[in-house]
Amino acid sequence: MTAVALREALHLVDVLAGTGGTLVTRVAGEIVFTGVSIDSRTTPAGALFVAVRGPRFDGHDFLAEAAGRGARAALVHRDAEAPAGLPRVRVADTTRGLADLARHVRREAALPVVAVTGSVVKTTTKDMTAHLLATRGPVLKTEGNLNNQYGLPLTLLRLAPEHTAAVLEMGMSAPGEIRALSTLAEPDVATITRIAPVHLEFFPSVDAIADAKAEILEGLRPGGTAVLNGDDPRVRVIGERFSGRVVWFGRDRRFEVSAENERVDAQQAHEPSSGPSSERTRATRASRGSGVGMTFDLRVAGRSVAVALPLAGPHFVTSFLAAAAAAHVLGIPLEAMAEAATSLRPARHRGEVRRLGERVVLLDDCYNSSPEALEAALVALSLLPGERRVAVLGDMLELGPTGPALHRERGRALAGRVDALVGVGPLAREIVEGAREAGMPPGSLHHFATAAQTALALPRLVRPGDAVLVKASRGVRLEAVVDALAARFGEGEA
Repeated sequence: MTAVALREALHLVDVLAGTGGTLVTRVAGEIVFTGVSIDSRTTPAGALFVAVRGPRFDGHDFLAEAAGRGARAALVHRDAEAPAGLPRVRVADTTRGLADLARHVRREAALPVVAVTGSVVKTTTKDMTAHLLATRGPVLKTEGNLNNQYGLPLTLLRLAPEHTAAVLEMGMSAPGEIRALSTLAEPDVATITRIAPVHLEFFPSVDAIADAKAEILEGLRPGGTAVLNGDDPRVRVIGERFSGRVVWFGRDRRFEVSAENERVDAQQAHEPSSGPSSERTRATRASRGSGVGMTFDLRVAGRSVAVALPLAGPHFVTSFLAAAAAAHVLGIPLEAMAEAATSLRPARHRGEVRRLGERVVLLDDCYNSSPEALEAALVALSLLPGERRVAVLGDMLELGPTGPALHRERGRALAGRVDALVGVGPLAREIVEGAREAGMPPGSLHHFATAAQTALALPRLVRPGDAVLVKASRGVRLEAVVDALAARFGEGEA
């Protein structure tokens, strides 16, 4: 249900006020909406249908379908055939109207908004931030990939009276996109996780990517806070140029939010949680839920608490520090953060550790990939128990002309770190060739053109006792490989 301030739903008067639109059809009485939709195929009964025009479709052509599914009114920017009983609000442009309406709802809702961007781990950081803020009450957060010009306003339009905060992820594929999203959302806190060679298909350099990510600070509300990664040189430059308040996070204790005594807990046995225990023991027990976890001392503004993440890999610690910094700005107690950390879980296909059968451990990280994210996943793989380490690596997409060289470079770095390598896709052939150049035995190297071919062959290449990493960009669809391994070896204890 969508709400503005303390009302129970979005009203027609809100649509008119937020968009500056004109009601072009006669309406008897007030109209109350249960939601907002831009897809006529999934428009729920009682919703406002926004007829946006995209590169391959125009919502104005589907007004009848939206009305047939129960839409109570439509936002339009041109004349179009529509059922006689469907009220319409006319604006100059419906995509802009959607954003204006979302901004109106955001301004009417008296709650803090956190915006998160970065080249890597922004989704994980968004989820962790929402998890920590949820210690104070329900939190609205970006779901799936709804982090663009359509998804972000649709997320804001789900604000409800019970929400105590909103955490919004902001993605981009061109300069100016994050500026538009941030000025729409008007965040109180803006987080930048890290700058890395991602989306080089759309940007001339990593520095250009940094400039585009810095746009998130332009939408900050007066008195807002930038939460920035002090370990990243390009993010440090962004912070040095920013005139507002900055809360730095990172591994060095000079930062306001930092981690100390970081270590891996690779214990496999579950310990009973009853009975008295120290804070350190509680933290260690929590990390054992998934077999491998990270334990460390979280330092915030000079205070310290033991934290355990039941997640595999130091990169999760970095994401947690970013989340803790945002939570600190918004007044979440340090002890509440530590307690909440014990129940964190990775999102689907984003660093999930799964036991297959009795002796295969799978690191399912197939949702996305980049050179830096791949390195983090390989570190996580090294922490898992296993007689051999097998890396199933697909194409890293959107790297532009640098793609082949970056893939080969990653391949050269695999020698001595994995026992077997399976490349999937045309660019992944460069990973295999790089590993071959670095001295990996030919018998340990395999390549397949597609995920489907890999899914058929991989169960024969993986042995009981192996630790297996599956990672690629989303377009490679390595979920098929994950499913094939689960079918071959069966699901074990989580």
